Amino acid sequence: MPLRHRFAPLDNARLAHLCGPLDEHLRSIEAALGVSVARRGDQFRIDGAKGASEQALALLEALYAKSARPISPEQVQLALASTLARQGDIARADELTAQGPQLNTRRADLQGRTTNQVAYLRNILGHDLSFGIGPAGTGKTFLAVACAVDALERSAVQRIILTRPAVEAGERLGFLPGDLAQKVDPYLRPLYDALYDLMGLDRVTKAFEKGLIEVAPLAFMRGRTLNHAFVILDEAQNTTPEQMKMFLTRIGFGTRAVVTGDVSQIDLPKGSRSGLIEAERILSKVSGVAFTRFTSVDVVRHPLVARIVEAYDRAHQNEPTE
Repeated sequence: MPLRHRFAPLDNARLAHLCGPLDEHLRSIEAALGVSVARRGDQFRIDGAKGASEQALALLEALYAKSARPISPEQVQLALASTLARQGDIARADELTAQGPQLNTRRADLQGRTTNQVAYLRNILGHDLSFGIGPAGTGKTFLAVACAVDALERSAVQRIILTRPAVEAGERLGFLPGDLAQKVDPYLRPLYDALYDLMGLDRVTKAFEKGLIEVAPLAFMRGRTLNHAFVILDEAQNTTPEQMKMFLTRIGFGTRAVVTGDVSQIDLPKGSRSGLIEAERILSKVSGVAFTRFTSVDVVRHPLVARIVEAYDRAHQNEPTE
């Protein structure tokens, strides 16, 4: 039996914000939850499985509460991701999210959106060394950078250091022109994007000028001891075991380190071992080290990304072993 709902009192502007241009937001909800949403005036009809229909109605009500201003497609996708992540454990996920750490960044609404994301934030804030391992779109890098910005704002560290191995994703780009920063720039672009979002362009630029933020390829970390810093090693699945050990032994006093990576996207030469996989095996029981494992449930990008991740996982599971 279809669910019917009417938003009262009637507010055409808020209804327009809720539905989006040409009902774009309603179509996104339909595709993600497998329901049909029809609207006539202020009356909504939702057809589909009972659980999915109830989720769609709850999501519409939550979005309507925020519809005093236009709702962006990104807001809808994040709300959908949060809804999908809570399937089967709604009360527990809400409880964890409500108690999640609050970070001091330009994004006042920043918090973990899934159970694993909240656990990841707690692991970062409670351990000197944390690993975030999982597929693209789960917030591993963004949340790590947010914790780094928070630590810098609170003067808990003196600087932020961002690094990653300069390994190309299946392409051969040749020798890049420019100085060191220009050569490394393309590889560290996701980290820059997160910094700009969390601090703003002007503040990031000034922080670089003052040496509060440093970027460097992993190869340039050898021989250094990093004290009173927040260090992030991104794309760690592309480190060799030797590089990973070298990085981990750079940690000095007052330093917090976060290692992120996706072991399903290793770009090392065929036959090479991933330092991230080996580190998880060797360090899983070491005191002071925390591991957070993400799955497709934690993807907070377009819902299609989660389905793509799941499809690839199924395909790899069905591949014959050699």
